[in-house]
Amino acid sequence: MSYANLMERIGQVNDLLNTQSILNWDARTMMPEGGHETRAKQLATLSVLTRDLLVSAETRRLVDAAEKEVESLDADDVRKVMVAQVREAFDYHEAIPAELTRRRVELGSIGHAVWAKARAENDFAQFVPLLEETVSLNRELAEVRGYEEHPYDALMYRFEPGETVSSLQPLFARLREGLLPLIKAIAQKEQPRADFLERTYPADRQHRLGLMMARTIGYDLERGRLDTTLHPFEVSFTRNDVRITTRFYENYLPASLFGALHEAGHALYEQGVDPAYTRTPFATDLVGLYAVGGVSFGAHESQSRLWENHVGRSRAFWDLHFATARDIFPEQLADVSTEEFWRAVNRVRPGFIRVEADELTYDFHVMLRTEIEAALIDGSLKVKDLPEAWNATIKEYFGLDVPSDTLGVLQDVHWSSGQIGTFCNYTIGNVMAGQLFETASRQPAIADGLRSGNYRPLYGFMADNIYRHGRRYGRDELLVRSTGRKLDPEPYVAYLTAKYSEIYGLQGNGSCQ
Repeated sequence: MSYANLMERIGQVNDLLNTQSILNWDARTMMPEGGHETRAKQLATLSVLTRDLLVSAETRRLVDAAEKEVESLDADDVRKVMVAQVREAFDYHEAIPAELTRRRVELGSIGHAVWAKARAENDFAQFVPLLEETVSLNRELAEVRGYEEHPYDALMYRFEPGETVSSLQPLFARLREGLLPLIKAIAQKEQPRADFLERTYPADRQHRLGLMMARTIGYDLERGRLDTTLHPFEVSFTRNDVRITTRFYENYLPASLFGALHEAGHALYEQGVDPAYTRTPFATDLVGLYAVGGVSFGAHESQSRLWENHVGRSRAFWDLHFATARDIFPEQLADVSTEEFWRAVNRVRPGFIRVEADELTYDFHVMLRTEIEAALIDGSLKVKDLPEAWNATIKEYFGLDVPSDTLGVLQDVHWSSGQIGTFCNYTIGNVMAGQLFETASRQPAIADGLRSGNYRPLYGFMADNIYRHGRRYGRDELLVRSTGRKLDPEPYVAYLTAKYSEIYGLQGNGSCQ
């Protein structure tokens, strides 16, 4: 009974985390402006209660007893793995003072309102004091947890276990080597026609199209919904209630459309977790203290990027579904062909905004943020100097002069909520998506389904290899089980090279010479 009692205790932790998620969802979609201060207190209270429940003397007793109960089981037995994950989380959080947890959560909740105002008013100075305190608290967390090489490693552990500053360097170097020549070659080519993307697209019809495309790839509306927010996100309150959001620009269609597909990809992961794992460690990030089933943020991002880009931006997808878009926007798309639409939504246009970046330049935004975060945490970069460092790197990568803080250091929501250490997950997700999609596409049923609009075979591959396991296996273990090898950037680089060589007519069968 010790194991069963421990699982019920973790179920209670999961309940509290889901309650926090509901409050966060409301704060970012529905809550009136005046509610931020009290909402911050509510979330801080729940966070401390969750932490206290997890590291209580009773939980320690239950873990000790459960370990004895499962010690004779095979190492890969579900029960033994679950108990081991609870032990890891217990030891992790026991070392973190409750007051530090409270301060970080309360500051993060208040921070969203401060960031939103600073962003709206293009005034980084408003955000500086809060960001300085955020960096200080994250440094404190890194020191409490400990690290071998770099303090940033301790922060990445919460989001991408095993990844370090050292391990990211060769990955980033390979991407620069593989992608920068493509970007430079494309800069010499004529851009696809794209004027029609900036016509007037009423938000209510954008919502309709986004929801239709999300359902097309498998998003279950019996257990989900699509709402509006400033910065798109997905959130789950168990696999039975998984919600997505997007944002609507009436003069730019792709933002909402691909935002909905991106977040639907996240949602497929959460909706696909084995029902038996509900309220267990396999559906609860006990180290990061999030109610999520994805094994890492990078693994989660692999699904949003796979469904948004490998599927949603593919030629086959729009050969099948452009007629639907034109039915919803008959005037706006009357003079547009399927070919023109596909090329337009895949054009390479270096810009300032990460979430609106094309596939080819996206990872450079991620590398910028990851390297800046590491520098903030080790003290080599001061918060007040952040805009200068940011703008200089954008100039180096894209040749662009950042015109405002809103389009620069204030564009992302992450720092306002106290999340430092998570940006590498986006590139990890891109690389993982390329590797998974390459393997899956070799199966005839999946390849045929992508051509005919039957996405169930691809969904089935992802469900069997990724979704249903929740947090049972580590990221690289999932990759080895499904593709035969650990994280490998080569399929991703090959995919981008072939795709953009076709779109821009680069010479040499995928070469950018």
